[in-house]
Amino acid sequence: MFIYMNFMKSHCCYDAIPTSSKLVIFDTTLQVKKAFFALVANGVRAAPLWDNKLKCFVGMLTITDFINILHRYYKSPLVQIYELEEHKIETWREIYLQYSVNRLISITPDSSLFDAIYSLLKNKIHRLPVIDPASGNVLHILTHKRILKFLHIFGSMIPKPRFLQRRINEVAIGTFREIATVQESASVYDALTIFVERRVSALPVVDEKGKVVALYSRFDVINLAAQKNYNNLNMTMREAISSRACCMEGVLKCYPHETLETVIDRIAKAEVHRLVLVDRDDVVRGIVSLSDLLQALVLTPAGIDALYS
Repeated sequence: MFIYMNFMKSHCCYDAIPTSSKLVIFDTTLQVKKAFFALVANGVRAAPLWDNKLKCFVGMLTITDFINILHRYYKSPLVQIYELEEHKIETWREIYLQYSVNRLISITPDSSLFDAIYSLLKNKIHRLPVIDPASGNVLHILTHKRILKFLHIFGSMIPKPRFLQRRINEVAIGTFREIATVQESASVYDALTIFVERRVSALPVVDEKGKVVALYSRFDVINLAAQKNYNNLNMTMREAISSRACCMEGVLKCYPHETLETVIDRIAKAEVHRLVLVDRDDVVRGIVSLSDLLQALVLTPAGIDALYS
């Protein structure tokens, strides 16, 4: 039971940093709209924010900001979102920070991966900048995915715990109650509302029978910027999904009879953040996410509950 916990405690964040990876940094005086276009153009999901007056990193700009701005200021397809077109990042931060955490959560390269997992889950964040204390530079942005990939690559050297052979319906890892879903006939704006209110990172899109037809994630919202389509949030989920640049291989599903090992392998290979748990009729029964898996494999054995505490 303690194998993965010890593995994460004995490796530091620096170990999990890839030899080469892309890092985009924004100055807080940059226009919000340009920043989101730059995220899309560079294929990254978040960027550390540099404040030239304070001469330090003050936060992160993520897809969540894009969702919050759209949700907050959207009126109709006919009205330009002035706040998105004109605001600088610092203007948006001043408005937004009245309602949220004001500090940059980061970690040092020498900290253990165990501490990184705890910080990601406890703070309910998906991006954790690794900052070198000596230079103050951001070395990498650590994610659940990267940590699981690291475990997948190097964890093959360590013995596999027996409980990996247990079935998903036995281990109760995941969310099985009050699952946030969105109807395919609903609008994209409806989906944004659920993202903001429920603070979930993806929504199973269901038909009138409750069957999963697609998964719409926060990351898909950034596609609206790529296609300059963010002024048409009245379009249906059906339309939004069919207009996606990259087609998701159906929905990545898992079934109650499958083992924990099967589920972990599928998530790691597909490089996704979660699988939708469905029954025989493809009706949504739960969501199994990387947060759930890291909590169960790494933190629970240490007697820590970062997800629900």
